[in-house]
Amino acid sequence: MNPSDIHLETERLILRLPCREDFEPYAEMHADDEAARYIGGALTRAAAWRKFLQMPGAWMVQGFAMFSVLEKSSGRWLGQLGPWQPDGWPGTEIGWAFHPSAWGNGYATEAGLAALDWAFERLGWDEVIHSIHPDNRASQALAARLGSRNRGPGRLPPPYQDSPTEIWAQTRAEWSVSRASRCGRNTIPTQPSP
Repeated sequence: MNPSDIHLETERLILRLPCREDFEPYAEMHADDEAARYIGGALTRAAAWRKFLQMPGAWMVQGFAMFSVLEKSSGRWLGQLGPWQPDGWPGTEIGWAFHPSAWGNGYATEAGLAALDWAFERLGWDEVIHSIHPDNRASQALAARLGSRNRGPGRLPPPYQDSPTEIWAQTRAEWSVSRASRCGRNTIPTQPSP
């Protein structure tokens, strides 16, 4: 499958590959001190552009990376979320970063469920991790809502080796049990577009 054909939908969201028009809100997110606090710190526009290019590059080279998450009703870019595994990374990760205007609406949970389904079903991953700073309570809460548990301290590769990190994770088997109970509670199923 051509990566550019990959497109996931939930009740409120579209998850697709990043494209040029996503850069403006992406740059805003990375210029915001609070939004960028746990993803490397605030960036200038030029530095944000270089970082923005990582995801399309990973899609082309690895066949997966974080999706751009858009609000279906408006087309507004909300953030990025999805599979991520740079060289030397401590595992197969589902990571995320959302624009402050999207916070508090449940978008990250909804997108995270779709991305977990996709990573386990389409990529065949046996485990998903989330590398989270110990002070990042919002991401810890999201990881717990997605069914992951804190497995303790982890270590990222250089140049991030000095950044405190906890590894939250779940296996495919744990996800299957968690997903079955969610579906039993009438949560929103995800589906790839035709």
